[in-house]
Amino acid sequence: MAQFEPGRLHIERHALNKDDFTYNLRIDYEVAQDPKEGKGMQFRLHGSVEDKTVDESFFLPKDQAFDFARHATRIAQKYGLPKTASIGSVHKYYDAMFEDVRVQLDVKSGDPVKPEHLE
Repeated sequence: MAQFEPGRLHIERHALNKDDFTYNLRIDYEVAQDPKEGKGMQFRLHGSVEDKTVDESFFLPKDQAFDFARHATRIAQKYGLPKTASIGSVHKYYDAMFEDVRVQLDVKSGDPVKPEHLE
């Protein structure tokens, strides 16, 4: 199950058998200003993975903000999400979130990427 509204994505998955996994996570986000990186997006991943409470925040600069699913998945994996799993399987909702992030950060095709972010 997934639900999206601007500024928040809720994703939930229930184990189908004893070898499967469960999570119930929210990704909240808002435009923020970092003194070093400049404008970007502040994300907060909170909820639970395999009954372990998750509540971590991370900032991504404007040119990296669209990589939020990878960062959120890595955090979820620290709490028990299998390394072979991804929380990015609800494409329709992630597409809506990508578009919202793009609009909020005023990202346009061809915007520059900081070379140091490519390393």
